[in-house]
Amino acid sequence: KIPYKLALGHGARRLHVSAAYRAKAKVSMSRFEPTSFVNYERLQSNIDIVRKRLNRPLTLSEKIVYGHLDDPHNQEIDRGRTYLRLRPDRVAMQDATAQMAMLQFISSGLPKVAVPSTIHCDHLIEAQTGGVQDLARAKEVNQEVYKFLSSAGAKYGVGFWKPGSGIIHQIILENYAYPGVMLIGTDSHTPNGGGLGSICIGVGGADAVDVMAGIAWELKCPKVIGVKLTGTLSGWTSPKDVILKVAGILTVKGGTGAIVEYHGPGVDSISCTGMATICNMGAEIGATTSVFPYNHRMRTYLEKTGRGQIAALADEYSDSLVPDEGCEYDELIELNLDQLKPHINGPFTPDLAHPVSEVGAIAEKNGWPLEVKVGLIGSCTNSSYEDMGRAASVAKQALDKGLTCKAQFTVTPGSEQIRATIERDGYSKILGDVGGVVLANACGPCIGQWDRQDVKKGEKNTIVTSFNRNFTARNDANPATHAFVTSPEIVTALAIAGTLNFNPETDYLTAANGEKFKLDPPNGDELPAKDFDPGQDTYQHPPPDGSSVKVDVSPTSNRLQLLEPFGKWCGGDLEDMKVLIKVKGKCTTDHISAAGPWLKFRGHLDNISNNMLIGAVNSENDAINKIKNYLTGEYGQVPDVARHYKANSVSWVVVGDDNYGEGSSREHAALEPRHLGGKAIIVKSFARIHETNLKKQGVLPLTFSNPSDYDKIRPDDTISIRGLKTFAPGKPLTALVKHSDGSEEALELNHTFNETQIEWFQAGSALNRMKELQ
Repeated sequence: KIPYKLALGHGARRLHVSAAYRAKAKVSMSRFEPTSFVNYERLQSNIDIVRKRLNRPLTLSEKIVYGHLDDPHNQEIDRGRTYLRLRPDRVAMQDATAQMAMLQFISSGLPKVAVPSTIHCDHLIEAQTGGVQDLARAKEVNQEVYKFLSSAGAKYGVGFWKPGSGIIHQIILENYAYPGVMLIGTDSHTPNGGGLGSICIGVGGADAVDVMAGIAWELKCPKVIGVKLTGTLSGWTSPKDVILKVAGILTVKGGTGAIVEYHGPGVDSISCTGMATICNMGAEIGATTSVFPYNHRMRTYLEKTGRGQIAALADEYSDSLVPDEGCEYDELIELNLDQLKPHINGPFTPDLAHPVSEVGAIAEKNGWPLEVKVGLIGSCTNSSYEDMGRAASVAKQALDKGLTCKAQFTVTPGSEQIRATIERDGYSKILGDVGGVVLANACGPCIGQWDRQDVKKGEKNTIVTSFNRNFTARNDANPATHAFVTSPEIVTALAIAGTLNFNPETDYLTAANGEKFKLDPPNGDELPAKDFDPGQDTYQHPPPDGSSVKVDVSPTSNRLQLLEPFGKWCGGDLEDMKVLIKVKGKCTTDHISAAGPWLKFRGHLDNISNNMLIGAVNSENDAINKIKNYLTGEYGQVPDVARHYKANSVSWVVVGDDNYGEGSSREHAALEPRHLGGKAIIVKSFARIHETNLKKQGVLPLTFSNPSDYDKIRPDDTISIRGLKTFAPGKPLTALVKHSDGSEEALELNHTFNETQIEWFQAGSALNRMKELQ
């Protein structure tokens, strides 16, 4: 037997994967690190300590989070107020964020990671013609980056999933997530693992470095939003519709600072991968993470993915993996699945929810293009075996009537295992015959890695996807593309019909012979009857001793750059800073640090800083990437003006609107302002991950005590931040705003810094502080 142990602490029972499963899998089981453990006893012990202290029933998310406390006896616990010091079990990084995370880890000077960690190559593969060709081209174009990540992983003890392995979140679900584990990942959709009863949280690379360094990780004690599900999913309604509906209720910031915990009798009608879909897209409501209670669906999935003995242990400790009876939620939403209808959300924001039956009329009223140009299924949100089977069942009905897709149609398998299995079981052929192009096992169009050629930039058009995010220009860099998010089966039906104005529950299609027919509701097996085909072995396990491995970063590289430490706090107030830009409206991390073609510079801070805030709207002129340089009097691009200020020793601030920094976890959106001379970001409110990322890099994320003070800031103002010599938790700072007419205003600014985070600011960054403490 092969040792198979997972991370949940020390002194645990050892698990084994049978040689028979290994032979069936046809791959090395080395991906299951022999240095990790399952320890439900420790989890249970911590839960018991905290429950006795709090003297109340606990929610499921509280059990898992508090079960990972560094000091369960003495940790102050107050939802939404105190900061928890936690010991996550595992770290996962995708290749775009792993570059900066590993560069920061190298800067720490530590010899090896302290917890099991993996790198997943999924972001740098551009969709052009098809999976095989696109993967081959990516390996050639990104050779330098892949070599860096592979060698850094080998040197510092990090597992490496090669390009073509699949999307990080699907790989985690298939291999590393399990009920009760706490995992952090450098991608905002890490909560996908909640479909297996895990607490999986998206973070920036600096947070990952803390955990990999063996330092207790800080998280503000989350509130808990309960979503009680009753009834049963059926017909055209899918798990995706649950989160599309919830997003419409809570909006893009309604989950901020909270874990969304699903419960109730309706849970049992949802597959494990369906639960993962719901948790994955919880990132779009700003939630810290989302989670489902352990049930028979999770047990079956664990067994099908070779982890039956973990399922047996989870059965034994099942009381720790479900909420206590009588536990209380900070907010409760009830959803009857019997009444839930298929939804489609968009355009331009994932919380604009519409029933599929109404979206055509709404589109006509709003002037949104009705013609569906492209339908795209797959992604980390919806690429399970069940998803592909349900989409294929819709496609097969069309083929049987002599129809193919009117729209272009793409298919993105979530992992090599999914790709190999749907190819073996015939789903790939059906989806290809209906007009689909199977792309690489990677993120592709979902994150803007799409060399789209069918429309010109600026041409108004509509696409429908089974992805999670649909911000302006997100998928194809075209701000005129109206992107809608829905389930894979609805995407398939709309691609066949070629129009948004089609409701598959009621509307008819015309067969090749002229007869009218209606599509039957989709169906698909939850899991493959023949077990999964794992496909090619694409995992590289780190050697036992990587000290002799050399990690090369060429000083002339335009893609990789070793980091220089940021400067320490000056010791006084920040005086007379320019307003670089006053941002108007929605400003996501896509606006602050665009992806797409910029992904190739994720390991080179200076080069990628040339995309800083180039997507943000300037309140002065409603223009994008056009701001006034108040040293020269001329207008220029945002990064260019910032560089000019920095070269002239002029510090600056950004002023922003609500939920600033929503979206991706990319810490480049915090690194770039710091690198180009930014000292503070002052907004109405922040998204959770971005606020933390700014703190980690020594930038001050501050909020107007009175949100209407945003309107008092003028583009030509200078701002001084006062009160930094007595900077303390809970104590507001003051912005002294000097207007060009000579008048001044003092505005109160709030912050959420705790004592440790203030030390990060004073040291210049969290990484600087880590070095001071070594």
